[in-house]
Amino acid sequence: MRVMKWSMIALAVSASTSQFAMASSQEESKGFFEDQSLNVLSRMLYMNRDFKNETDQSYREEAGLGVRAIYESGFTQGTVGVGVDAFALGSARFDGGSGRAGNGLFAADSDGDLEKTQSKAGGAVKFRLSDTVLKYGNQFTSSPVFSTDDSRLLPEVATGTLITSNEIKGLELSAGRFTSLSNQTGMGRDSINGRDGVTGIRNPGLTSANIAGATYQFTDNFVAGVAASDVEDYFKKKYINLNYTLPINEDQSLNFDFNGYDSKSQGQERGGDVDNRIWSLAAAYSIGAHKFTVAHQRSTGDTGYVYGVDGGGTIFLSNSVQYSDFEKQDERSWQARYDLNMKTYGVPGLSFMTRYITGDNIEGIGGEEGKEHEWDFETKYVMQSGPAKDLSFRIRSAFYRSNDAVDPSRNDNNDFRFIVEYPLSIL
Repeated sequence: MRVMKWSMIALAVSASTSQFAMASSQEESKGFFEDQSLNVLSRMLYMNRDFKNETDQSYREEAGLGVRAIYESGFTQGTVGVGVDAFALGSARFDGGSGRAGNGLFAADSDGDLEKTQSKAGGAVKFRLSDTVLKYGNQFTSSPVFSTDDSRLLPEVATGTLITSNEIKGLELSAGRFTSLSNQTGMGRDSINGRDGVTGIRNPGLTSANIAGATYQFTDNFVAGVAASDVEDYFKKKYINLNYTLPINEDQSLNFDFNGYDSKSQGQERGGDVDNRIWSLAAAYSIGAHKFTVAHQRSTGDTGYVYGVDGGGTIFLSNSVQYSDFEKQDERSWQARYDLNMKTYGVPGLSFMTRYITGDNIEGIGGEEGKEHEWDFETKYVMQSGPAKDLSFRIRSAFYRSNDAVDPSRNDNNDFRFIVEYPLSIL
């Protein structure tokens, strides 16, 4: 992995003599206030999960509204630009009592009841030199080895330093160090803890995570990336991505996407004795309004893939879907997916998706082979014009089944979500 990373950078540097932009982003800065923006996103989410065989709590149902306001200043003019980012997050519960909690929309109070409202705010200072930006403070991240999750009402928030450089055309380099991570219902600074996938016990939360990554756009159709992380007293990870698109004609194309992780525990092994290698390869054929995708994913090693303390979104794999990630020890899984964009048929903004994933060869309970499968349906409509332009309605439904060797208490689950989002640009 390391050899590939540095050879990629060397290739980019040797080929970039004539690729520098005429003017850097900092040279084109208009000013702190002139380039500022303020965006507000409102998200209403209703979610229920029906665990057919769980004895403690078989049904979970919650609904609420989450609102986030994100302010981003421009950079001051000069050699080194200075700016700030800030956010305010808030949520309100519509439905869901203590007997139906557990979907991760709201935290519970000391009495075990779900909070009626939650809020938090934060910010970061940023500096820009040429096309390199350094940011310190609270931020949202999307690295394949450290990614904040946004699958509920409010996103996770990381605290630390991140530097991103785009000095060479087509090449992006990044490096960072993060020292805390708050989960989607945790209003505190460092609340990202929970049961890990290996030991089943609670971990004490993030200590520190050092990350680095590089992506390079070799051609218009081929991009590759590598990344690595060192999460103190948990594990080290390496990641690679290769993505290639083969145009056939104006209406047809083939896309191939490969993702792979190599994880190994270290230090106090707070996430368990992790030893995993997992990869996925997806091939997608697009023709007009239709897209057909097949994917294969395979996990090897002494454990399954583990993530969470490094961000709930840190699983860039094809078969990580609505409910299951198909990431268990020795698991092999296949996916077939179909997407339809109704714009071609005169209904712009309306889309459908369905997929079926099946996994087997899992190192299950008692040494038996574990098997699981999931069938997902999704439809979404986005308003195209008028006062409610960009207002979207989305339905997600998943039917998950597994045998007792995977988890006898949760081997049948129906997951349903209804999501309404309205983005608003104020500045």
